[in-house]
Formats: sequence, C-alpha cells, structure tokens
Amino acid sequence: MHKLLNISKLHFTAFLAILLPCCEVQKENSAVTQSIEPGQAFIAKDGVRVAVDYESGNLRYLGREGSNFAGNHGLWRLYYNTPDQKEIEISPRGEEPVVSEEGDTIRIDYSTLGGKAFSLHLSIWEEGGHIRFGASLENNEPHTIIRELQYPLIGHMQIPSDYKLLTTHTGGQIFDNPVWKISNVDTRALYMTPAQKFRQLDLQYPRNAASNCFAFVGEKDGLYFGSHDTSLQQTWHGLRTYPDEGGIGHVTEDFKHLEAGFYRYPNAMCGDSWSNDASVVVPYEGDWTETSRIYRKWADTWWHHAPVPQWVQDMTGWQRVIFKHQYGEYLRKYTDLPGRIAAAGESVGCNAVLAFGWWKEGMDNGYPNYTIDDSQGGEPAWKEAIADYRSGRGTAEHLPGQGCEATRSSASAAPVNRLLLYFNGRLIDVESDFYKSGGGARVANKDNTGREFTEHYKFTGEGTTLGYYDSRTFVIADMSKREWRDQLLKWADRAMDYGADAVFYDQLGVAEEFPNWDLSREYPVQDIFTGRYKADALREIRDHIKAKDPEFALGTEWLSDCTSQFCDFVHIVEFTALPESFPEWFRYTFPEVVWSDRCVRDDNDVPRRVNNTLLKGLRNDIEVFRCRGLIDETPIYQAHLAKVNEIRHAFPDLLLEGRYTATDGFTCSNKALSACSFASGNHIAIVITNTGDKKQRGKISVAGYSLTDSRTIGPSKVRKNCVTLGRHGLAVLIFEK
Repeated sequence: MHKLLNISKLHFTAFLAILLPCCEVQKENSAVTQSIEPGQAFIAKDGVRVAVDYESGNLRYLGREGSNFAGNHGLWRLYYNTPDQKEIEISPRGEEPVVSEEGDTIRIDYSTLGGKAFSLHLSIWEEGGHIRFGASLENNEPHTIIRELQYPLIGHMQIPSDYKLLTTHTGGQIFDNPVWKISNVDTRALYMTPAQKFRQLDLQYPRNAASNCFAFVGEKDGLYFGSHDTSLQQTWHGLRTYPDEGGIGHVTEDFKHLEAGFYRYPNAMCGDSWSNDASVVVPYEGDWTETSRIYRKWADTWWHHAPVPQWVQDMTGWQRVIFKHQYGEYLRKYTDLPGRIAAAGESVGCNAVLAFGWWKEGMDNGYPNYTIDDSQGGEPAWKEAIADYRSGRGTAEHLPGQGCEATRSSASAAPVNRLLLYFNGRLIDVESDFYKSGGGARVANKDNTGREFTEHYKFTGEGTTLGYYDSRTFVIADMSKREWRDQLLKWADRAMDYGADAVFYDQLGVAEEFPNWDLSREYPVQDIFTGRYKADALREIRDHIKAKDPEFALGTEWLSDCTSQFCDFVHIVEFTALPESFPEWFRYTFPEVVWSDRCVRDDNDVPRRVNNTLLKGLRNDIEVFRCRGLIDETPIYQAHLAKVNEIRHAFPDLLLEGRYTATDGFTCSNKALSACSFASGNHIAIVITNTGDKKQRGKISVAGYSLTDSRTIGPSKVRKNCVTLGRHGLAVLIFEK
C-alpha cells in the first residue's frame, strides 16, 4: 500500500473510507483502526501504534491501545546559521511534507525547508515493539550550516497524572511532576535564555546523563526514550515545557505543555549530507525496571565490562584525602598515611585511601608535573609510606586498645590496605613546564576562534584573596591526541612503580564540556565525540595495566556507561541522596559497575545518607571537610559508618560481591519503607530503611526462600520476616533458597 498526498483532503478522506476495510485486514486488528482517523498514515504492529497526519506531518498517535501520548504536533525543529545570524529556526509549520507509507514504514519528506535548499527525510517504523525514528538531510544552500536537528519530538505530550520523569542524571533521578519540574528549572540560568518561550531541563549524554535514555514511568506502564547510538556522540535529551500555542509565558503556571525528544548536531555545510536512525520510543508495560531492561538489551551489543579484582568488589569505599593543597598548605604528610589515616579508616572498616595532592606542587596545581616532594624524603619516603600502609605497619599505635592482627602482617603478605593514586586526566596548568614548552599548543582543546579553552580553580585558605582573585588557570587536553595518551600511560606505570593498588584519573568519565573545534572549513564545528575519545583512552590504559598486573585497578570520576565499562571503580561527581536521587536505575542496569556516593562531608544528616549508600549498593566516598579532614573528626559519621561496614563485612558475598537486583525477588507490605535486594547463588539479602518520622512496620516476603539471618542498626527490630523501623532505622535480612 502506497499513498501520497497529492489529492485534496476531501477526496482523500472519501478514498480512505473505501480503502479502510482492506487496511483492517492488513494491520493488526480492527480495534487499531478505530482509533486512527481518516487522513493519517499509520503503523499498528506488536501492540504499538503510530499515526501521522498526511497534510501537516504532525504526530497524531503514539502509544499502545488506549494510551495515546501524542498531542498532534510537529515532529521536528531545525536550526541553521548564515554568515550574519546564528540559530535560525525552521519548524514544520508552513512547510509542505509528502507523507507516505511503504510497508510498515511511515515516511515524511521535505524537498525544501524555509525557502532554502535544505531537504529533510524522516522515517518511522516498528521494530520488536519499539518505535524507531530515522532522519537524513542534505544541505545544498551556499554559505549555511545546519547546526542542529531536534527529532523526534513528542509535543503536547499526553501523560497520566501519576507518571514520573526518570532521567539518568548522576546514574538516576526521578521527579513526581514532570511538567512542574521542567517549568521550575533554576531561574538563575534563565537570564541567558528565551525563558518566556519555553523552559528546558538541561541533560546531555554522555555528560550529566550517565546513559542515553530517559522515561516517563508509572507503576504499571510508561514511555521510554532511548538514543541507541553506538557512535557515543553527544546527544541532548530534549525536555521542555511551553505556554499555550503562540503565547508568551509570564509565570511558571503558563508552561503546561510538555515536549520530549532528542537533539542532535549534524553540522552540515553546503554539499554535506547527514543521517541518524538511533532514536527509539517504547510505550512499555511494567514498572521502572522495564526501562533498564530495554536499555541494557541494546547496550549488550557494545558494552563490555571485564570482571574487577575481588579486592575492589570487597572495598567498602575509600578515604579521599588531600595531602598538600593548591595554595601550599600541608594537610597531611607521607608519614600520616600508615599512621593516623590508616587508623581512621580501620576505625570504620574502610581499608582504602584515594590519595590527592601527594605531589610537591599540591592539589590542582602544576599538572602534568606531579613532582615528588623532596621536603618529605622524596620518592623513597613516599614508597615506604605506601608499603607500610598497604601492609598495616604503623597503624596499631594510632588505635585505641591493642590494635589488631592486620598491623602485624609483613610487607610481603597480601595487602591489608589499598592505595588508589590520583592523577588529573585532562587539566594542564598554564604555568607548567609542559605547557610552556608547547604542550598546550599541541594537545589543548581550542574554541571556535582557535584560542585555548581555560578552566579556573579557586580553592581558598582562611582569607579571601585565593577564592576571589588568585586562581590557578588550566587548559584542557584533547583525549584523541597520542601525546596526551602517552602521558596517561606513563602515570599508570608510575603508580605501579610506587607500589599503589590502583591508578585514578580525575574527570575522564564524561564527555568534554569544552570540546575542540575544527576551524578548517567555512564554519567552525565542535567535536561531539569527546566521550568516545575518553572511553578509548580508558580502554587503552586498562589493557596496558592488566597486561602487567590483572589485580591492579583503574578508576575515574564521573559516571557514564560508555567510560565505566573500562573501569574497575568510579567516583561519582554529584549527590546520590537528594530527594530526587534514584541511583538504583544505573545500579540495576549495570550492576557490574562499582561506584560511590558523594558529599557526606561532616556530621550533618549522616544516618539517612549512609543508610542510603548501603541500600543502593554504593561505596562510601569519605571526604570529611572536603578532603581536608579525617573521619575521626566527625564522631557521628564515624560511629554510624562503622556499624554499616560491620554488616557489609558480615555478608560480603551479597552486599559487596552480589548482584544488585533493586525490587526484584521480594515484596514489602509497607510502601513507606525503602527496600532493595541483592542476590548471590542461593541467597538474597534485603536491605530495608525508614527515612520517615514515624515508626513503620512491614513484612518481607521472598517466595521459595527462608529467613536465615538478620542485622539491624538504630531503632529497628526483626521478628521472623517482619521488620519494625523507627526514623533512620535499618535492617538487613538474609534469605536462603
């Protein structure tokens, strides 16, 4: 069946009325066509339906039977530049599409756009219950560049009132009222935007979005948006709200029309063509975990995570400690590592240190020099401190009581403690020898004028000059450059030579905020593949170190699926215990990845946040006073984390080495309690917490399993498989098949 819009709408409607019975035979069933009006191209297959208006090209239907999410709006927007103006918008309104059906594919073709020699070709088809969207375009207009294509767009979205917005920001965030959330974005940034026209929630992959998808989720169904694009190019998750058609928003309540989709960057100049068919929309049945299964099924076509060393799996977290700060202050000395630092970690059951600022220049200073500090005894003293820390020597004298067996182990025995050695993976100090000798010109990212991007770090002492005036200035390394990759490999070798257990590269887990620009053509073009470059660099480092020592580990900062696949552990960059935090999404989707919480820095709100870390299967990033203190200076944090880690150490096969399974395998009778599961072999652990003010009771049921053990913290009781938890109470129940 092939239909073209070259007859009048009136005649076409009459024609379709004659043809409709034939359509009902070819499509899935007659119930499908009852919701599709005449004058629409449609797909009805595998339980999903799509309909596009022949005359306007608007999306009229998208969903399953009885669940239409579409709002009769255009599917795309395009932005182009001329020598005189940037971001000139072309929308479907006023354009003349040719809409056709070819088999089970809807095609929407534009031979020109906005009076320019731009052509755009859109396609929509069903693929295993997924609705897939393809686009291609050609630019034949002299002295222009098509910068951006926003497609597919589901405008005036119709979603049930109980649907929540699920993003992959920081591994997962969830919001009860999507329209309200988007309409009430941080207004401080709106000074730079046309905020009277729309409000926008800024999400980019692979940057603040850890995976290339988002969803609107209900308890029993939802709508999934995925960019299943193995190129790993930077992609914007388009989430906007608009006022009434053609109107201007004066107050937040005006922005009530929801739009969702993907934004991509063709950067097509005259004579160029571009295509992409990676966008997928799925009206699914099930709870939020179905979105994880959809994404992981696709990710399995390219995502490959090697098993991490067991010591990394068993690591409860790390103390993140700055030895010497940016402005020259010594917060810790090398001798503190096997001394007070080790003792503080042992007091809470944490046997790893992520060492910052161990070099002479100090934290965030001098990169890429990392000069060993001769004033502390140089390289021999640093190696000795690491060896003593790893063996446990020097700890007992700093602990109350008689110490422990670990302090009497020999240097040749298996390590008691683990040292993770810091290097910054991307920053180059403009005062470093490397930069001054031409390294910056060779490897630094350049902006759209050819000048180097710069970042400024302003750590303060107790005065005001440092924080407001006397900052360090850095340029940003291009991860595709061989010279810089060789630097990264040398640092891995250096960490191994020092006797460390792991090398850690800061800021390599994410696409670049300041990418390199190509100035070789008529218009400058930004590089949209920086996330892929960083993934390639981490893969090369991993292969390099694993060939020498499979037990040596690799870590980075920022969580992203494209980079974490090559890491043994990841240091998260933002909060994981905010009201909207939902790290269980990434933990459930990629349970192989070991990653941390962040921002527990003092004795405030400790039980809730530390309980949350155990509940979600994260590791503890102990960064007391922003890495300037130790946990023995925060007695509430110290006491509570010690209790949590005692439970971890009691059941490491489940809580550290087991598979995080979120809500699978059990039921909890009380929704006021938060509960998650971990599975290993014939055992399941259920972690339950209560963040409310009132005491809560609930029954935990695991079909086919019997309760064999339990542990509690705080105001908590376990009686058989029933729990009673007061505020910030925690219980861990162990079931055996």
